[in-house]
Formats: sequence, structure tokens, C-alpha cells
Amino acid sequence: MRPPTTYFLVLTLALIGAAPAGAQIARHPTGVNVNASGATTVFITFGNLDGKVPVEATWCGEIEPAPPPEIGSRCVPGTIFGHLPLRYDQSRLTPGRDALTDIMTIPPSVARRAYQAAERGENSTFFYVRRFVDPSGVRPDEFVLVTCRLAGGGARVPFALLDVRLGFDTEDLVLSLERGQTAPPLEARILHNGTGRLIGRWEVVLPGEEPPSAEDLLTEATLPAELRGSQKRYTELERFNVFLPPTGEFTLPGPDPRSLPMHLDGLYLVLLRIEAADDKEADSNLSLAGAGTGIVHAGAVAGFPIPPLRYYVGSGESMGVARTELQLLGPAADVALSVTEPVVFSWTTVPAALLYRLEVRNAEDEEVLSALLQSVTISYRAPSWLVERVGVEPFRWRVVALGVEEETVAATAWRQARFGAEPAGAELEPAPTPDPAPDDTDGESVLDTPSR
Repeated sequence: MRPPTTYFLVLTLALIGAAPAGAQIARHPTGVNVNASGATTVFITFGNLDGKVPVEATWCGEIEPAPPPEIGSRCVPGTIFGHLPLRYDQSRLTPGRDALTDIMTIPPSVARRAYQAAERGENSTFFYVRRFVDPSGVRPDEFVLVTCRLAGGGARVPFALLDVRLGFDTEDLVLSLERGQTAPPLEARILHNGTGRLIGRWEVVLPGEEPPSAEDLLTEATLPAELRGSQKRYTELERFNVFLPPTGEFTLPGPDPRSLPMHLDGLYLVLLRIEAADDKEADSNLSLAGAGTGIVHAGAVAGFPIPPLRYYVGSGESMGVARTELQLLGPAADVALSVTEPVVFSWTTVPAALLYRLEVRNAEDEEVLSALLQSVTISYRAPSWLVERVGVEPFRWRVVALGVEEETVAATAWRQARFGAEPAGAELEPAPTPDPAPDDTDGESVLDTPSR
């Protein structure tokens, strides 16, 4: 390994020779303190993209100058701690500002590997490296790094939410109420890094209103500056402004249960809306990132949407609808699917679901597709390669609803279909019941963009 002085001299000369001064992609912050014993989420702005687009993101223990004609510094093979999982990628391009807003969420597994490397006597810092490419393929690839420094989860780490779970004080998976009945108390259990003020409001979505999208359920600090204020608003129940000490865990009391509306029969959604807070450790300076002017406050950033809390109001027949079992809608059983048209799987919803898992198995009972989808999603357009994976033999599919603890709250029966002009009469042997736990989320479990 080169001595530090020689290494940085070589790196500097490589960067100078690779591109004209000022041509490199800028970013802010350039370095950040991260939790050595857990997850960390950081708001990063990349600027001066000049039409280049991001591809993979990697964490590693050592970097080296990228070989010409590539620009910047890349990870040294053999020192890679992990890659950014698809489920954590909340990055957004802003063409008007020639910038990328990147929400860097470091999984605990990466922090653990970095800590173990430090225990072995290696450097206690590691690197987050984003690769940018020219879509035309004319200009060289560019690697841009952010330095990550191991620390505790206290005040010097960006104020970020790591997990938020809403719940009523009841053991019922689905809270069903009669008109005039008062709901039990509710609260939000929050795991976080850093310290700061938690500012926001409780809102409720009434029956018949357009449900929130996944973007509407993000905290405000997770959005780039130009999208803040664009999320749908609903009936406000209560506002809050509390200080979160650097203890890592906080329980936020919910609004007065008597304020929950119950004048309509149907499903209600209680939303926890978190606004961006001023936190020095989490701020991103657009001027230093070459993406505009001013500072974007990113306190209370989160790399995930906050799932809503559901309750149902009604009686008689309407209460029966609330408890309807999860059912498949399409494709129909034993249908012959076209090999040239996209396959769209669809199903009914169940109020207790926070995620849906679509499973597809071929004639040999091998899993060929598994997709984790958010609770607002009720259909999924399969990728084009599905027909190649299953062939002409019949295949089976089903949907599993997952709850707060990722437990199975409902599951459909297996349904058979096939590609071809006429469905085959042969039936498959019953598929064994898989483990109800979701797929290992360190992989890319969402395989394609779901239809809504």
C-alpha cells in the first residue's frame, strides 16, 4: 500500500490530467460522520453533471485513481463493503439545475464491515463512490466520492430517521370501529440518528379521497428543494414540535383519539408528516455542490416512506368488506397469455398490509420472480423476460400481504396461468408453502416498476 503522501499526490495528478479544471462533478457534503453500529442516512447534492447520469453506488475501504480516460477515483477491488440496494435508492435528477439529489442510506451491514476493518488496524474512514456515465458513450465515466468517518449515533451524526412505526394501543391487526366509538390512543415509535427538532403534523385521509403515493409518504427532507411543498395535503389533526435527544429512540404521542373523524363509513389512513429541520450536520450547500445557491436543510431525512396507520369505520355489510380476504383479480385462472403483451398481475387490498409480495413459480416449482411492493400498489407489470423464464409450461402465482413486523397477515391461493394460444390441461403439483418472511432485502427484490 502506498504511503499516504504519495497516494494523495498520485490521486491529485490523476485528477488534474484527466479533465480540465472545474470540469469535475461537484458534491456537498464532501465528508460526513456515520454511525459505526447502525444505519445512517445522509442528504447529498451532486452538481455540474453536464448531462451525465448516475449508475451504481459503492462503499469501499480504499480508493485509487481511475485509469484514463475515466475521471476521479474508484474503489480498490477487494475492499468493497457493499452496493446501494435498489430499495434504498431515492436519488433524483434535476435537469434544470444540472444536479442530482442523492439520499445515501448506509445499511448496518456496511457499517459493520467498516468497523471490522478498523478493528484490524485499517483506516477508520471509508468511501461512498458514485459512478456517472455519459448516455451517448462519448465522454469518459466519472467517479465521485464522499468520505465517511466512523462515529457514534449522537449529535455529530446527521439527524435522520431510521425507522418509524405507527400503531394503535390494541392487539387488533385492523382496527374496526362503529360510528361514534372512540379509537384507542396511537403513537409513533421512532428510531433515529443524531439530534434535532422533530417538526410536523398528523393528517388523515378520508374514505373516497385519492390515497397518498409513495412520494407523498416521504419526509420533506428526503425531497430535493424544488419538490418540497408538492406533496398532497389532507385533513390536519394536530401539529407537533418536539426535541429528540441523541438517544436513538423516541416515542411520539399521536393526536387526541377523539379528533379522529368517523362520520363516513370506510377506510381511513392516519399519516405522520415530518417536515425538514435545520440541522448543521445534515445540511447540503448547493453553492459548494455547483447546483445553485443557498443551503438545503435536511434534518429528519429518511430513506423510506412512512407507512400510514389504518382504521375502518362502519357496521353490518360495510364491516364485512373491511375484513375481506386478500384475493387475486387478474390474470384469470388457467388463462392463455399473449407472449407479445405485458402481463399485469392485480389483487385486492387488505387494511393490515404494509407490503405485498408477488411470487411466481415455474412448472418445476422454482421461483422465477419475487417482488416486494408498497401497500398502495394493487397491480404489477411483469418484466418482459418472464415468458423466457417460465417457457410454455403452466406457471403459478400468488400474493402475500405482510404486516408491521413483516409477518404474513394474508395470502392468496396459488393461481395457474401459461403463455400460449391454449392453456394446457395438465396441472402442477401443489407448491410447498414458503417461509412467510420476505425475501432478503439486501438483494434487489423489486424487479420492475410496478403499475399503479
